[in-house]
Amino acid sequence: MVSHLFFYQLVLIALVWLCVMLQWAWPSDPAAVGPTTREPTPPLPKRSRTPTPFAGLTTKPPCDACEHASDLRPETPYPPPPHIVPTRGRRRQVDTSRHFCPNPDCAYRGWVGWGNLRANGHPNGGPWRQLLCVVCRHYFLETLGTLFHGKRASVDLIVRVIACLAEGLGIRGTARGFEVDPNTVLQWLVEAAEQLRAFSRHVLHDVQVRQGPLDELFALLSAVKAGEVTETEALERLERSPQWVWVALDPESKVVLAIDVGERTLALAQRVSTTWRRCWPRTVPAVAHRWFPGVSHGLADPLWAVVQPARQRPHGPAPKPRWMPLPGLLYAQVVKTVRRRRLVRVQHRVVCGTLKAVQQVLAACGWQSNTAFVERLNLTIRQHVAAVGRRVSTLCKGEDGLRQQLALSHAYYNFCLPHASLRVPLPQPLPTNGTGSATQWRPCTPAMAAGRTDHVWTLREVLLFRVPPWPQPAGV
Repeated sequence: MVSHLFFYQLVLIALVWLCVMLQWAWPSDPAAVGPTTREPTPPLPKRSRTPTPFAGLTTKPPCDACEHASDLRPETPYPPPPHIVPTRGRRRQVDTSRHFCPNPDCAYRGWVGWGNLRANGHPNGGPWRQLLCVVCRHYFLETLGTLFHGKRASVDLIVRVIACLAEGLGIRGTARGFEVDPNTVLQWLVEAAEQLRAFSRHVLHDVQVRQGPLDELFALLSAVKAGEVTETEALERLERSPQWVWVALDPESKVVLAIDVGERTLALAQRVSTTWRRCWPRTVPAVAHRWFPGVSHGLADPLWAVVQPARQRPHGPAPKPRWMPLPGLLYAQVVKTVRRRRLVRVQHRVVCGTLKAVQQVLAACGWQSNTAFVERLNLTIRQHVAAVGRRVSTLCKGEDGLRQQLALSHAYYNFCLPHASLRVPLPQPLPTNGTGSATQWRPCTPAMAAGRTDHVWTLREVLLFRVPPWPQPAGV
């Protein structure tokens, strides 16, 4: 009988033999193993700097400004009433071609120069005429719908006060200069801004634009209100959401196409482009805009169109239609890098179209893709709007006050303020009173250069203009 010790010895011998064989088969010296060749690491792919074309959007871009734009002004009723030509009595001496009947029940309501109005004298010896509609027999003053309606102050005083505000003087400074209560000056400003905003919207349309630079101007508002927020909270609110004045300009005629106030958001960019688009509905210009994150394609609905992409494969479903900008739109952005309040680099970024197409359009006018014209306009706005001046004590409390001053400056700049670079030489010099030299230049405003008016408007004429409720067939 074999003992258990013998089996233990056999197992021990087998383990020793296994260890020796493993040591021989797998040597521990790494030098004994032949060198292995490692495959070279492929270089990282370089990022292409060529801008990829905009592929479009599969859904319609949201634009709240376009949805509510049609509600701001009623459409022109069709058909218009027949013209009235007086055949009895003497020829009328008072021009009523710029007035319209305000009676909502009259068929001639809102139609300017239709021959249904006649002058009826000055009631109670007042300064304003009374007009009569021969159709509905409705009487009204010629100042109805203007700033001067129902005012006891003289016209010259109101015009001078508004002129001082348009030239950049603050509300309290204007009130002290003319010995008027500041609240009265503020009320006149509010009424004048509403009328001038409607006047600019009525006159500025169908402007031929080849380039439209767009820029933002920083505006500091005084957010401290009595009993609502503290000064610390107001400063924090300004740091989080600063206000900006958006300006769109036509560099050829120097006319300001759109101006608005708000934050740097997509909604405001679309609202500005909607207002801007009303001025040039028949042309698609080149757009130059200072770039900032978040508003790469801040275009409104009038600048978009539905495009059917071409089929890439012969079989399968057709590609879905995409929302693309208009084919003729050239949209370039100017990317500026500022370090320590110094401009160190300027780059151009093309959003719609190609850089070559943008350069060809601008080269015809001798320009480049920049925002120099609109930045010069920013200086003019700071000089004529007291609320956006630098280091001043005339800051507005909110956006409404700033919009009112901007509306006044917008109309005053386009219609009343001659531009030095737009003056036209006269065929023959006109003599002046006294011993001064003859006049050799004809003053020209941006609205005249754009072909919307034929003379330099005075502020009194603009404030006396009655804006009709809808666009008229004839021009101003």
